[in-house]
Amino acid sequence: MTQQKFLYVVNHYVPFPQSEYGGVWNVIAEDDDECFDLITQDDSGNFYESYYGQLRENILKSYTYALAEENIDSCIVDQFTT
Repeated sequence: MTQQKFLYVVNHYVPFPQSEYGGVWNVIAEDDDECFDLITQDDSGNFYESYYGQLRENILKSYTYALAEENIDSCIVDQFTT
């Protein structure tokens, strides 16, 4: 049996003056935890590490859509980051 997947549209900006970094991630994941893991694994420079707590909150507030297709791999579909 395949696991239900969701499309997450995650807005995660770190406000000025702390930083001007952040962006929008479109992620296919099974749940909030997998979405978090995919985004943090993609953060190769650890630019957002001190804001991971806020990232979890933003994932909970993100637009989330159930996907009708099955057998879709979890991944970051697209991102716009600064």
